[in-house]
Amino acid sequence: MSTSTRARCGARGFRRLHVLACATSLAGFGWASPALAQDGNLQNSTTSQPAAPQPAVPSTANTTTASEAGQPQDAATAQDVSQGNSAEGPGEDIVVVGLRGSLQRNLDLKRTSSGVVDVISAEDIGKFPDSNVAASLQRLPGVSIQRNGSRGEPTGITVRGFGGDFNTTLYDGRRISTATGGRQIDFSTVGVDFIGQLSVLKTPDVSLASSSIGATVDIAFPKPFDHPGFRVAATGSGSIQDRSGKIVPTGGLLISSTNKDETFGVLADVIYTKRDTDTNRVYVSGWPGGNYAPCQLAGFTGTCTPTADTNSAAYATASNRQNLPGWFPQQYGAEQQRVQDERVDARIALQYHPSDDLMLTIDNNFSRQKITQENYAFGVWFSQGSLRNVTLDSNGTATDFTQTGTPTDFTAALNKQILQTNQTGLNVKYDATSNLTLEGDVAYAKSWLNPGNVIGSANGDIGYGNALSNNLRFSVLGDSKDAFPTISGYGPAGNSAGWADQSLIGSHVTVNQTQHNTDELVQFRGNATWKQDNVTLKAGGQYYQDTFNFRNQSTFTNNFWQAYAGYGAPSGSTTGISPLPSSLYQGSVSLNNFIPGFKGSLPPSVFVFSPIAYQNYLTSLGNPSATTVPGFNYGSVNGFTGTFDEAVDPGSVLRVRERTWSLYFSANFKTEIGSLPFTFNAGLRNEVTNLVSTGQGRLPIYFQTSIADPTLLSIPAGGNGVPPGYTAVQANTVRNSYSYLLPSVDAKLELTDNLILRIDASRTLTRPSLSLLNPVLNVGSGQRVGALSASGGNATLKPYLADNFDLGAEWYYRRNSYLAVNFFLKNVSNFIVGGVTRQAINGVIDPTTGTLASFAVSQQVNGPDATVRGVELALQQVFGDTGFGFQANATFVNTNRPYDSTNISQTGFAVTGLANSANFVGFYDKGGFQFRTAVNWRDKYLLQFGQNQNTGSFGSEPTFVNQSFQIDLTTSYDISKNFSVFGEALNVNNNQQSTHGRYSNQLLDVFDYGRRYTVGARYRF
Repeated sequence: MSTSTRARCGARGFRRLHVLACATSLAGFGWASPALAQDGNLQNSTTSQPAAPQPAVPSTANTTTASEAGQPQDAATAQDVSQGNSAEGPGEDIVVVGLRGSLQRNLDLKRTSSGVVDVISAEDIGKFPDSNVAASLQRLPGVSIQRNGSRGEPTGITVRGFGGDFNTTLYDGRRISTATGGRQIDFSTVGVDFIGQLSVLKTPDVSLASSSIGATVDIAFPKPFDHPGFRVAATGSGSIQDRSGKIVPTGGLLISSTNKDETFGVLADVIYTKRDTDTNRVYVSGWPGGNYAPCQLAGFTGTCTPTADTNSAAYATASNRQNLPGWFPQQYGAEQQRVQDERVDARIALQYHPSDDLMLTIDNNFSRQKITQENYAFGVWFSQGSLRNVTLDSNGTATDFTQTGTPTDFTAALNKQILQTNQTGLNVKYDATSNLTLEGDVAYAKSWLNPGNVIGSANGDIGYGNALSNNLRFSVLGDSKDAFPTISGYGPAGNSAGWADQSLIGSHVTVNQTQHNTDELVQFRGNATWKQDNVTLKAGGQYYQDTFNFRNQSTFTNNFWQAYAGYGAPSGSTTGISPLPSSLYQGSVSLNNFIPGFKGSLPPSVFVFSPIAYQNYLTSLGNPSATTVPGFNYGSVNGFTGTFDEAVDPGSVLRVRERTWSLYFSANFKTEIGSLPFTFNAGLRNEVTNLVSTGQGRLPIYFQTSIADPTLLSIPAGGNGVPPGYTAVQANTVRNSYSYLLPSVDAKLELTDNLILRIDASRTLTRPSLSLLNPVLNVGSGQRVGALSASGGNATLKPYLADNFDLGAEWYYRRNSYLAVNFFLKNVSNFIVGGVTRQAINGVIDPTTGTLASFAVSQQVNGPDATVRGVELALQQVFGDTGFGFQANATFVNTNRPYDSTNISQTGFAVTGLANSANFVGFYDKGGFQFRTAVNWRDKYLLQFGQNQNTGSFGSEPTFVNQSFQIDLTTSYDISKNFSVFGEALNVNNNQQSTHGRYSNQLLDVFDYGRRYTVGARYRF
């Protein structure tokens, strides 16, 4: 410890709040003396009773005074202890480092907090316990994760059954912008190597936020004065996924320094992360509900003309009337997804601390994630009215049927998604007196989805159909958790041996599309905190302005997607190019044993080819507008000059500006009831929100059939003598405002030195996702026969409101060990439901039926109320000086509004995200060697209403996620005080993610994303 540091501790010693921090700093300095002995005992050095908790200096910007912010965190005081042992100074409590030290700091923060908080802190600078933020969070009671199927990466969290937008994520107490279209962040975009601490606030802090019904997650990044002096942390590793077979690097470097007088500090870090993943997927795009005619069922012989038109001649025959409710698979296929996830995170933080009374912090956070995905797939399309020999199970699911005239498509896609975020902030803390602290915080953040000229998805679709269509049979073999459907009768004209005959394959549709979003966020917070003896008062205000812009462009808009549709001459079509050059084919992916452990069979293979090379070949054929190009779809496409340029869809253009003003006040009192210590915290927050939403609306006028593909319908863009198929675009602006009072009360009673009782009550809200606030109806130009759809938002949606209640007990029965039980109840109103209704739009006629077109229209409205209740159990145990210990937790939840699969009304509703879950982490941490086994289980749950295809007659069909069970292993060894090596094996049991529709045998997706192994090293100085 420097002389100035000792002097600073002496100068601050008169303040009771600083004594413990200074004593801890001196103890850490004392450890450097070789005369001190090492001791792994976790108990207090002078008594067999558990040591009193040593409160860490909180790292969130809104909870410290200026002088506290200038002192090192307790994590920093222990970091110099080598080999993961514990340290003890004369007359001091033992300081434990490594994993056990981190766990103890987490318990200290949980124990001393006034509300229900769970914390995960870094073992040391540059040594966070997991390689992903969400993966760490799932170790906490009540927290579960959602994985991205293609990558297997945890991307989101659910807290007490509430996921996505119901949880607010902050960086150092500030909201972060996100251009994903929702309010939640993608946790795979957060570099984890240099995070200092994660805090999950399950009861609100009114001075921080009350806009999360699930929880508020605060991610605290390190700052120069967290670790005074010169510090360097570096990490490097290589990882490999078992199927991709390619080792990819990850590396990070952090440098932090403070000057000799400890008045100025600077910290900078950068992290590069790469993950390569090859994932096998079998999918059904949706199970829409509708009505079958009796003549479609197995055993019927004779003519079958299904119809719901009471005026048609066919309706006179009873067997033709569509009156039997049931479900069918809209599209079925399999694909291999080859994903490259590349991310750069960078941060710089400057701190100026000229005196104990003043601290200025300026920081900038930057992240850029680029996901490149190559997909190679096949797909077959079904239409309910075309199905024959249908077998329906007792639930109405089509478990077996045939369809004549089924085309076969092979697709390749190059998908790119770039998500870039930058946030700059300034925080000022000033201790005006020994009791009063003033704070001001301002930040600006902007996030971009696909900035620049990137093409989000370039697609090539080839295959055979028409004259070479087949009489395909589809069969469901079992439950979605262990079986996928089987098809038979595949191949050109039913010849399975010719499944991949290149001489018969021709061009079909070509879809390019890109989503461009920006989210710009300006925020300000100012507050005053008064502390005297056992009373803390805080008052302040916050302001947010969030501006979201949304735009989609694609070849659907200008109808260029079907320029060369039709499959070519072998399929009996005058449009399409066949055969395609053999040079386009780059091999194939075998579908044999495609999803290990699942029942079901697939066709032999899918092609590997470049969609870019395929599009370039079609472009090389010439300009169809200037010369005749054989195979071009002259009957349906206008204005195409040879290149597959995207055009902006006017109906997708959306601008939302949301302004929120908040005032808050809180009071914290520490007293006694009888002789029992009692902490009472009460707060009130008032939030006023003004919203302006502007969209561009247009309605269809007529449809055009495609001579290239009888399953396609399009709305012409107009040109070359063809009238436009849409009305003129008109801007529509809707304004909305609302105001809510959000109270919060926390009470904590210490029944004994180690037993705490908590009671909490609060009201919180969650605002609608910004992408739901579009004030116009959007009818896409690319439609399918029998599957017409439209979608619309609702700019007048109200926020969800929740009244929350918690009752919990925590028993800290020994150092680094505790048992807790927490009961919670949430009464939630204004649930937003996305109903699907069947309706006509603008009098448009369906040219395939000659009657009014029937659209499945999805729209959102505020709907019913619901109650969610549950219990969280948590146990942490460290077995003395053995180095062994474990963490275990379980959460059990239910609701008064469960999903009712028998309800086929268009207004079905249920609470999403609810699932029982359990986690277990067993560890060994001693002598510089650390090993952890993490087991995570989550039961089946309703993820959302909506599937990839939402064209059914019974409202928005659900998506359920099947139960999951995953085992992860991590280990590390400290070769020296400064250098360690580590290894990680994720998903060692090869857990596969699968989803289903309304019933468990309606498989939607199964992803097999395999195992991942990582080996690396860390250096700290």
